[in-house]
Amino acid sequence: MSEAERARVVEELPGEVTWDEMAMPEGDLHSQAKMGALQALKGYFSRQRRRVYLGSELPVYYPAERRFAPDLVVVLDAEAHPRSKWVVSHEGKGLDWVLEVHVGGDRKKDAEYNVKRYARVGIPEYFIYDRARQRLYGYRLPSPEAREYVPITPERGRYSSEVLGLELEIEEGRLRFWAGSALLLEYEELIDRMQESMAGLQQRADEEAQQLAEAERLRQETERRLAEEMQRLAEETQRREEETQRLAEETRRREEETRRREELERRLAESQAELERLRQRRE
Repeated sequence: MSEAERARVVEELPGEVTWDEMAMPEGDLHSQAKMGALQALKGYFSRQRRRVYLGSELPVYYPAERRFAPDLVVVLDAEAHPRSKWVVSHEGKGLDWVLEVHVGGDRKKDAEYNVKRYARVGIPEYFIYDRARQRLYGYRLPSPEAREYVPITPERGRYSSEVLGLELEIEEGRLRFWAGSALLLEYEELIDRMQESMAGLQQRADEEAQQLAEAERLRQETERRLAEEMQRLAEETQRREEETQRLAEETRRREEETRRREELERRLAESQAELERLRQRRE
């Protein structure tokens, strides 16, 4: 088969599953858990700048296997462009990680049949989130050649995913992903965090604006007081200058009076001496 013929065959493969192949609709509990996990992983790998494809309910074709559509699939080192199906022979690799969310209906499909099928086709890790019972199950192939899963044992309530490099746990009724000590947030949580951050920034801006306004008021008050103090000092200086001038004038006036008095005393003494000389001549 030529490349063109192979591409045509892949293109003609159905991009949707039939009602017989699909599980019964399970409502918001199912869709919310699935989309929450998808959002958390998309945000994480986007920040890591890693080529990772994430798909939801995507028809998957493995050679010699009946097609299936997991709730969530992850393929590492794959282009993240939108797809209507995943054809292993065309993509050149199979799925790396699968999550099934179980709420109601036939539990054996996820907990028994898919455990065997996903191991058989060589999917390295498979997780089941039983939301109805709030339980998590993890399975891993012990080696690339193995075709039978071994259960993943949780540590302190968390299940380690070697494929994702993350840890999974159920916390407060929700499936959570952890990168070390950092919780991966869903979009609504990110939006809430951003809104809280913006509200905090706005509050800080308002407080800073209030502080600036108060600082401006204090500056103006200080300038007013300085102006009043400078005016008072200027008036006090002028008063002292006037007082000094008055004292100088008073001193000058007193010196003038003293000089006049001394002059009068001198003249009086001269007159008395002249009279005394005249009196002596008469005698």
